[in-house]
Amino acid sequence: MGAGSVRARYLVYFQYLGTDFNGVAAVRGAQHAIGVQNYLEEAAERLNSVVPVKFTISSRTDAGVHALSNAAHLDVQRRSGRPPFSPEVLTQALNTHLRHPAIRVLQAFRVPSHFHARHAATSRTYLYRLATGCHRPDQLPVFERNRCWALRADCLDVAAMREAAQHLLGTHDFRAFQSAGSPATSPVRTLRRASVSPDPASSPFVLPEESRRLRFWSLEFESQSFLYRQVRRMTSVLVAVGLGALMPAQVKMILESQDPLGRHQSRVAPAHGLFLKAVLYEGFGPASMCPQSPQHRGHR
Repeated sequence: MGAGSVRARYLVYFQYLGTDFNGVAAVRGAQHAIGVQNYLEEAAERLNSVVPVKFTISSRTDAGVHALSNAAHLDVQRRSGRPPFSPEVLTQALNTHLRHPAIRVLQAFRVPSHFHARHAATSRTYLYRLATGCHRPDQLPVFERNRCWALRADCLDVAAMREAAQHLLGTHDFRAFQSAGSPATSPVRTLRRASVSPDPASSPFVLPEESRRLRFWSLEFESQSFLYRQVRRMTSVLVAVGLGALMPAQVKMILESQDPLGRHQSRVAPAHGLFLKAVLYEGFGPASMCPQSPQHRGHR
């Protein structure tokens, strides 16, 4: 560190539509694939930090997966005599220099130098969107394409899906829902919440004459952390229950089998229906600013 220069660490929240990206993580050396992180770090080059700015991402998402709010920490070291950027100026500067319209920085916070965006997260929530009544791909509004899993079925047995989801709650060995390639050292996770609900209102992009046929549904899962593709595999199994291909009690059997290669649990829901909804930290971020918000009460 240069004499008189100060290194400041920030927690940054950002969102993106994942359709155009090879996931959130930076892709190094590839010519035809790029991650959200590549664009964020390219924008950060314009901050003129003494040391190149690197984003440490809280939650890795696959190609095609979206984020309403992901998080990362980064260090910015300004030249001697220059004070650290305020969080507001940092947010504005990153957004000014972002070259992709599907990425937006939401907010930034100053955090201690030991803060780690991945390890310090206390809660993560994922949202998965489904559409029913879509007998052909061209029946889905263009504005909803790549933002939900369109099912041919006209309806789902939501009561059965909710019953099945209850078997997943709590602390379990979730290796039956883990895809190969996971870096996790333990398959044990605690699922705090698993909900299945109809969207309170039809999609605003559905024409009135289509609204009786097309319906939208949301699945939400909250945990401190998840295994690789765990959410998409749990979603696939719950959809199988909703379509009558599985009984709710069979979900408990799948979980206890600890077999990731079984007929139903090996299926992975499409990436484009999945959204990282929120990442929470103790004492930092939006939840700490709004004590009465549902997120502060553990909603993630």
